[in-house]
Amino acid sequence: MSSLVSTSHLQLAAFALGTVGWILCTVSMGIVEWRVWHVDNTTIISSGIAWVGIWKVCFISYLHVSPGYREQFCHKFSSYDSFIPHEIYAAQGLLLIAMFMGLLGLAATIFALRNVYMGITHKTLIAPFFLVGGFFYIFAGLCVLIPVSWNFYSVTHNQSIAFPPSYYMPSSPAAQEAGAAIPAGIVAVILLLLSGMFSLSYRFPMTTNTIMKS
Repeated sequence: MSSLVSTSHLQLAAFALGTVGWILCTVSMGIVEWRVWHVDNTTIISSGIAWVGIWKVCFISYLHVSPGYREQFCHKFSSYDSFIPHEIYAAQGLLLIAMFMGLLGLAATIFALRNVYMGITHKTLIAPFFLVGGFFYIFAGLCVLIPVSWNFYSVTHNQSIAFPPSYYMPSSPAAQEAGAAIPAGIVAVILLLLSGMFSLSYRFPMTTNTIMKS
């Protein structure tokens, strides 16, 4: 058992990093601050700032609100909205896939680590699960990388979105910057890819006391 445990330290680190990476992936998918738009017309968008996420847009407005109070208005995207750019659609699908793949990677790693620390020395119950978990982590990381980098590109090039009038949003901002979801996604990518590499680096110890079954 000691030889098994001593060879799985990196995989334990992979589980820890993968867990944090998966949480950050889920957080970035849920928060609205993907793009922060700065607008000149503050008639409706009172703060001059609107947040464009992958599921909805939100802004603070004092319109029709009692003095001294404010209200956050949000408008959810519909699957029938043709104005939504491709990078937002891609983020919706790929982040859902990443969340599911990351969860499978964590499950495979937990099963393998359980067998290691319980002293189960069957190779087929340890090594393949670290390998599968590593592939799931890497696939999840790539699924996060694509929408994060694509949306960051759109932000840096100040690309516009042709919102319909019902959204009370201008078609283009005066300026825009990356919101909190993008750096959270970047960190998630790094952690998930590291987890994948650590998991794939596992080598089953070859000792006389080890029971190997193919």
